[in-house]
Amino acid sequence: MPSNGAGGISMTQTPLKDLPKTPIVYPEPDGAPMAESDPARDYLIYGVEALKQYFQARSNVYVSGNLWLSYEQGVPDAVVCPDVFVVFGVEDRPRRSYRVWLENNKMPDWVLEVTFAKTRNKDDQDKPITYARMGVPEYFQYDPTGDYLNPPLKGRRLQADGSYGLLQARPLSDGRFALKSEVLGLELHLLATGQLRFFDPERGEYLRTPQETEQARQQEYERAERERVRAEQAEAELEALRDRLRAQGIEF
Repeated sequence: MPSNGAGGISMTQTPLKDLPKTPIVYPEPDGAPMAESDPARDYLIYGVEALKQYFQARSNVYVSGNLWLSYEQGVPDAVVCPDVFVVFGVEDRPRRSYRVWLENNKMPDWVLEVTFAKTRNKDDQDKPITYARMGVPEYFQYDPTGDYLNPPLKGRRLQADGSYGLLQARPLSDGRFALKSEVLGLELHLLATGQLRFFDPERGEYLRTPQETEQARQQEYERAERERVRAEQAEAELEALRDRLRAQGIEF
């Protein structure tokens, strides 16, 4: 054994630069429920699916929700999990998480949080600060029960000084009101029933819920099936007429 020169035993030291580094673990899906209640879950699904369908023709728009979003490399705690978010200028593909530094440092352009009991303070106080620091241009909140937000739908837009300013609602008929999202090119309507719907002002129609989309597909399938049956019946009737005419010696 090597000596330390004073009769002791020398301990070989590994330089710090050669010590193995502990890998940084960023949050990813853990199988936990994605929402506290059925209404919160339903609107999370509606937001993601409706916006996915709205932007489906554009390959550089990523729509997701209930996904861990890490916004600072090397800092695992620099993370949020938006209920619904939209990013322009990145590839539309499945991800287990969204890490900003792997996406050309592209932050979300639009965020919606569905507010309920456990998230009310974070959604209304902490997250506006976080999203503003991240530079998210628009931040919306929606409370499906109307118990935690007044009004139940809020919208914020990033201002020149880096803080959020509240959007002014536009009254609609029957007790409804609308908030315009310049980022999405859509309006968010709070219906008299308390429901949230995305409205496309160019087409003059609401974006469909997953159930409405499925119903429309089913109706289109049934319509096409009816047309197919009518065409087959018409062809059969025409062929029967041809047969009768041939039987009479008349060529058709």
